[in-house]
Amino acid sequence: MTLLFDVAGNFYGQDREGRLPVNGLCSKLHFGCRILSPEDEDEAEPGDYHDIARHGIIEVAGDDVYGRKVIVFSACKLPPKTELNHQRLFEFMKMTLDQYVEMDYVIVYFHHGMTSKNKPKLSWMVQVYRELDRKYKKNLKALYLVHPTNFIRILWNIFKPLISAKFGRKVMYVNYLHELKAHLHFDQLKVPPLVLQYNAKILSTQKPSYPYGGDVQRNNSSLKTQQFGVSLSLIKENYKQVIPPAVQQTVEFLRVHALDSEGIFRRTANAATLKQVQQRLNNGETIDFTEFSDVTIAAVTLKTFLRDLSEPILTFELYEPIIRLHGQEKDEQILQAKRMLTEELPEDNYTVLKYILDLLTEVAAHSDKNKMTTQNLAICFGPNLIWPKGQASLNTMGHVNTFALLLLDNFDELFNTATS
Repeated sequence: MTLLFDVAGNFYGQDREGRLPVNGLCSKLHFGCRILSPEDEDEAEPGDYHDIARHGIIEVAGDDVYGRKVIVFSACKLPPKTELNHQRLFEFMKMTLDQYVEMDYVIVYFHHGMTSKNKPKLSWMVQVYRELDRKYKKNLKALYLVHPTNFIRILWNIFKPLISAKFGRKVMYVNYLHELKAHLHFDQLKVPPLVLQYNAKILSTQKPSYPYGGDVQRNNSSLKTQQFGVSLSLIKENYKQVIPPAVQQTVEFLRVHALDSEGIFRRTANAATLKQVQQRLNNGETIDFTEFSDVTIAAVTLKTFLRDLSEPILTFELYEPIIRLHGQEKDEQILQAKRMLTEELPEDNYTVLKYILDLLTEVAAHSDKNKMTTQNLAICFGPNLIWPKGQASLNTMGHVNTFALLLLDNFDELFNTATS
């Protein structure tokens, strides 16, 4: 059976007899791979990477706080080097990166778990750096080296003559997992259990001070204007309106200025500018987004607002019911989605969600110019509308995106806009 995977992790294709297409979800993004039986794995053809992908060494974990795609490499998942074809691993790595190199992205490398048994040869590492040319390095915005050891520092000295100063500034050492929270949506990361255990061990022995305790003031005066990282109910209480000002200002601007902007919601924006905008909104300021030359500032601000809510707009309680909709008949999905929206979702959440989705349907209506179809928008917004309390599983990321697509494709029916 030959299966192809889209960027949402959904697969499609036909069996060897050409029967009906199959549908389902791939637990990781195995682009263009075949599902091989164990006896077939030793005879895998060049384009079949199941023998590599099954280890989960390389995974895609949503977006960071600036809207950039996150690629995760876990050293602890490397099998013994006698059991892994490192050339095929490199080819699989390039195939995965090829899906994202045209846009900004970041790499998180979990180093813990690399041992003498699974450590690739130094010549292979040099090959990887040399062959990942400007195409791959241009839009790489950050390389997070988590739990660096002396080996990493030795490697740095070896590679230093080969590394440009510009690339060197993208490399960031991360000693503790909580340091990633300033840059990534940590609950989207599928951190390997070995890495979590190691991090807990070094935290208990070294007892570092938590670096972000003073960044966000939590006294009553600061919370009077805070919009990012708090609840919709608190914003409503302080601003006396259901639609948060951050949402209202971004949506109104995008509706007028960005409907025809190609790649809107897929492109990233200047990180420093985004921080400034977020701080100004948290101070209660009204932002005139026309002062920026990049309409993406407003687009990423809207996504960041949603992702930073203390509880997702679709609530924690609806996460499991939404995931369970996957695989049901479309009519049943619509029926259950409408019931959840009208009977279980808080009224204010419903109002804000409808307000945002109304904009997204307008964006999709201009997809001939902006290239943002409902499917593309669902991929961009799905993880920002709903997530679980604990770590999100990559197995369910496609289900979340599928639900977002259901909301967009059936917006009029689900939100009764045709009769309102």
